[in-house]
Amino acid sequence: EGRVEVYHDGKWGTICDDQWDDRDAEVVCRQLGLSGTPKALSWAHYGQGSGPILLDEVQCSGNELSLDQCKKSDWGQQNCDHIEDAGVSCDPFTGTEVQLCQSDAVKGTVRLAGGRSPGEGRVEVYYNGDWGTVCDDGWTDLGAQVVCRQL
Repeated sequence: EGRVEVYHDGKWGTICDDQWDDRDAEVVCRQLGLSGTPKALSWAHYGQGSGPILLDEVQCSGNELSLDQCKKSDWGQQNCDHIEDAGVSCDPFTGTEVQLCQSDAVKGTVRLAGGRSPGEGRVEVYYNGDWGTVCDDGWTDLGAQVVCRQL
């Protein structure tokens, strides 16, 4: 999570929060390789930047792979101040235990343990009164996405 900055024409700069919403945040999180629940934050929630304001009027559909693919103003064309710097949280929920499944076959709670932050760590599942780990045989990004979505 933090203030969103982009690199263009040899400079880092911020994005104005005009039209900034969760669909834009979803694209930023995807572009950064982060999963979770994307949330757009406005009004320099993470502090004001100091460089140029490089983008304004960003309007993503939410399916784009990067901000470059979104509808937006031309680079450097904006009518904002840094008090309007856009921010993103890719994982706004701080809880690390959630319900994983609600079926008759499997009932359990998942958590991440041993990580440096709540958004990373070893996957553990609570089942039948005990916490256990998940074997990595056949483990793919798809499995990780399911766990991150649940968290």
